[in-house]
Amino acid sequence: MRLALIPARGGSKRIPRKNIKLFCGKPMIAWSIEAALRSDCFDQVMVSTDDAEIAEIARQYGAQVPFVRPAELANDFAGTIPVVRHAIEWRQAQGQMPSEVCCIYATAPFVSIDDLRRGLAALVDTGSEYAFPVTSYAFPIQRAIRITEADRVEMFNPACFETRSQDLEEAYHDAGQFYWGRAQAWLANKPIFSTDAIPLRLPRYRVQDIDTPEDWVRAELMFTALQLESKIINQ
Repeated sequence: MRLALIPARGGSKRIPRKNIKLFCGKPMIAWSIEAALRSDCFDQVMVSTDDAEIAEIARQYGAQVPFVRPAELANDFAGTIPVVRHAIEWRQAQGQMPSEVCCIYATAPFVSIDDLRRGLAALVDTGSEYAFPVTSYAFPIQRAIRITEADRVEMFNPACFETRSQDLEEAYHDAGQFYWGRAQAWLANKPIFSTDAIPLRLPRYRVQDIDTPEDWVRAELMFTALQLESKIINQ
């Protein structure tokens, strides 16, 4: 079986109740659940949460919430891999071992059904352990600067000061939307960011971390613009 696992703990600090706060008219988690269901990639779409209200909203939008996430996996320090591994082990204990598992973040309204399908195809076709979306940095990371304790500026890599931007190697970062992985890779605690993972390149305008209120405003503006563009194209 293929499993979608959406982690959604209740203790968000910077944006309280972030996972179920209304985003463009729906609880944030609803966008991830609906994308997973519409993709037709999964035999089961499951939410892992420690919060009764999140669980109820998740069920309203079609996800299954068959267990309460343990407290030790619902604190500020719980990592993604242990949370996914717990869900796989729970599913295995019920007599149904998943083959591939996709961890979809609850705060990923930009996730698309086409990208989920593309990620599954990449995982299967390449024999990789993981597949996940990435996007490029808007500015060369080799030219990054820090502000010192004396409120002065210095480069992280001064040797790159004279190098033209177009001559520097392009760098990418995790898009923060989903990770396709083989169940055995999750169970073995294999790192996601490694040569065992295949990248799915996304344009920067479809990627936005949502960690602060400022991020939230920017994300809603971007999301609204993309929806409007889609309507115009499909008219």
